[in-house]
Amino acid sequence: MNPKEIKEVKALLSKPKNIVIVTHWSPDGDAMGSSLGLYNYLIKLDHKVNVITPNDYPSFLFWLPGNKKVIDFSKKAKAAKSLVAKADIIFCLDFNSLKRIEKLGDEVGRSNAIRFMIDHHLQPDDFAKYMLHSIKACSTCELVFELIQLMGHKKLIDKNIGNCLYTGIMTDTGSFRFPSTTATTHKIIASLIEAGTENAEIHNRIYDGNSEGKIKLLGFSLGEKLKVLKEYKTAYFNLTSDELDRYSYQKGDTEGVVNYALSIDGVRFAAFFVERDGIIKTSFRSQGSFDVNMFARKHFSGGGHKNAAGGMSELSMENTIRKFEALLPEYKTQLNRK
Repeated sequence: MNPKEIKEVKALLSKPKNIVIVTHWSPDGDAMGSSLGLYNYLIKLDHKVNVITPNDYPSFLFWLPGNKKVIDFSKKAKAAKSLVAKADIIFCLDFNSLKRIEKLGDEVGRSNAIRFMIDHHLQPDDFAKYMLHSIKACSTCELVFELIQLMGHKKLIDKNIGNCLYTGIMTDTGSFRFPSTTATTHKIIASLIEAGTENAEIHNRIYDGNSEGKIKLLGFSLGEKLKVLKEYKTAYFNLTSDELDRYSYQKGDTEGVVNYALSIDGVRFAAFFVERDGIIKTSFRSQGSFDVNMFARKHFSGGGHKNAAGGMSELSMENTIRKFEALLPEYKTQLNRK
């Protein structure tokens, strides 16, 4: 944001407003961490704030401060629509196209509220009056921290805000191991810990509360479903809805599975295909110069970051995998480039 916009936003937030915060479909740690981090900040300024998600999210995020106030649009559409219609400001967090919030996007698009996008994904759509956007940011939580600083309110960051923002930064950086982790990231983390953030406890809540079914599903994925295509330096998993049911699948149980494929020595491109609600959801990861954002946009109606993206397929699982494998020869040179 430029100085003029910062001044305008400060003025907007100087008096109590009706504010709605929305985030993307199937929210992850960064989506919920940024949304609830911003929520806990804004209620300190006496705003009336509601967080609306397009659908549900993993139970390992339910401990986040403010979680009980979250409204699931897929379950409470009427209440959510009313709040969006009455909003003065709508913050759009961790997504850059209204398509990413499904039917909720129609309501946000129709609203007369001022829209404010905070996001770090590539190629944002032009639907917001204000944007705090940077593809260099490791997470949307990092940008929420920046917003609080720009508003001159860093001292308002407490344990509740810090726990939320730390969660998003930790999960979106792969526990600080991805290239998006910078010196700025660590400086922010230091500030959050100084504010009371429970870093060790957060890690335990996110990563050490696994169900028996989740661990068995991971074992099945690694032992039975992993396919490595050495010629293309590619590896992938796929799981059908029947296979998910076999292991009592719960939301979030497959999060991070794709990274196991990418961790194989020599693999530069990893994919994960999972069948949910009659649609094949796709996750792509890469190392080096191979751009999975462009791959997902071109072939799987998706997008994201250069090295981490997602998409979908309305084909059957069998035909989706056939399509994916048929595409690889086109990218063989790129995948084998050092």
